[in-house]
Amino acid sequence: MSDPDVPAAPRTRRQADKQRRCRELLEAAARLFGTHGYASVALDDIGSEVGVSGQAIYRHFRGKQDLLGTLLLETSAALLDGGRQIRSDCPDPHERMERLIAFHVEFALNSPEIIRVQDQEMPQLVDADRRRVRRMQREYLEIFSETVRQLHPRMTPVELRTRVHGIFGLINSTAHSVTHSYRQLPSPQELAESAPVLQVMARAAVDAPLREG
Repeated sequence: MSDPDVPAAPRTRRQADKQRRCRELLEAAARLFGTHGYASVALDDIGSEVGVSGQAIYRHFRGKQDLLGTLLLETSAALLDGGRQIRSDCPDPHERMERLIAFHVEFALNSPEIIRVQDQEMPQLVDADRRRVRRMQREYLEIFSETVRQLHPRMTPVELRTRVHGIFGLINSTAHSVTHSYRQLPSPQELAESAPVLQVMARAAVDAPLREG
């Protein structure tokens, strides 16, 4: 079930135009927050990215903090919905693990600025938004943990937790280690070449045996 804050499909052209403008503002905010940091970005900076004044943003959002909250709530809801769908579609844990990793790799490669915002700007959220984002993140993480447990039922809780966090750390590190200027996105070829490498490495984090002795 989708998060209730995700807007419904527009019914009129005016609603469609409003949703398009909201989406443009959220995408601009993600780029700027991820590149320069939340504190360094003003509403005028975000507005200028889409050709409106900073004051015009108040027609769509309550302010900069509302933009940040909406961005992270929508992102968390989209990831959780994707994880739930994969869990529902794939009863076999091997296939599910492959699908989950591929899903998160695609997100990380296409939205590194959002990962940076998640990592760096959570304290800027109002308490209610932060609690909801954390709740969705925990459930998304648990879908991965549940799958690893099914693949390796004898794994200790500490090892399980370490490996699952290792998967996310490896994949999400692309947001910090890959040069990704929002004005020059990676080419489709670069994305296509990077994805299978990350997928193989992440799956190795699930299955690599520990050295004994």
